Amino acid sequence: WRGWKGAPYSTLVPSDEVTIDYRHGLPMITLTLPTRRERCRFTVKPALTTVGAFLQDVQREDKGIERAEVFATDGSKISDATLMEILLMNDFKLVINNTAYCVSPLVTDKMSSEHATEMEDIKSLVHRLFVALHLEDHQIRKERELLQKLDHLKEELLPLEQMKARIMDTADAKTSRLLWIGLALMSTQGGALAWLTWWVYSWDIMEPVTYFITYGSAMAFYAYFVLTRQDFIYPYVKDRQFLHYFYRKSKKQHFNVEQYNKLKDDLAEAEESLRRLRQPLHLRLPIQEISDKN
Repeated sequence: WRGWKGAPYSTLVPSDEVTIDYRHGLPMITLTLPTRRERCRFTVKPALTTVGAFLQDVQREDKGIERAEVFATDGSKISDATLMEILLMNDFKLVINNTAYCVSPLVTDKMSSEHATEMEDIKSLVHRLFVALHLEDHQIRKERELLQKLDHLKEELLPLEQMKARIMDTADAKTSRLLWIGLALMSTQGGALAWLTWWVYSWDIMEPVTYFITYGSAMAFYAYFVLTRQDFIYPYVKDRQFLHYFYRKSKKQHFNVEQYNKLKDDLAEAEESLRRLRQPLHLRLPIQEISDKN
């Protein structure tokens, strides 16, 4: 007999001498070693093992092997750099010394489906093991990061909170003073109208005056609605005037309201993240290490 590329070999062995089985998603190639005359099983990783690495493993098992090559069915030699995953897609011939083995891999849709299912099961098992081993360490590290972030945000907010408290006190005092001034003006107006009605003029003369005063007040309330798009309701008017004084005083004191609001939002987000991290329903075990230290 003469093989591919003029390479001689004396024996062509049937395909049952070299068998390929799949176990745990990995192919196992079983063949008879020529010198030791015993069956030997080789487990390969198709996506990692090359043809050259597989042949080296075979030669290491049997020192009497002088020649080990792989050929395609058309006689062309398979490169040593070819992955076993590609080799096992088609039939091939394994030449050891002067013996050629015909190999027919079991490549079927059923085998591919079983292989994919086993690989997914292995990946799922590895993921669960990783989570079980590293979840608590990750949890502690994440909690420490959140606590450090909270301390940093609170340090930045402390002077802003103090400045905001002073500005709010000033704005509240001005708003209260304005309300009392309004009450005083209304009381003065009522007293003046009563004095003019009973002591200076009669009701016949003062009645048109009070009518136009009432009409003027209605016009003022309507103008307020046109400008602010809000009804003239006393709590709303008070809040609006308070915000007016607050922002005007903030501008004078160089109090950055946008920065303050952003820091408050970040603080609330960090506190919510920490609360969710410590919830028993989201975790397998509660962590007490950091809480005990604090």
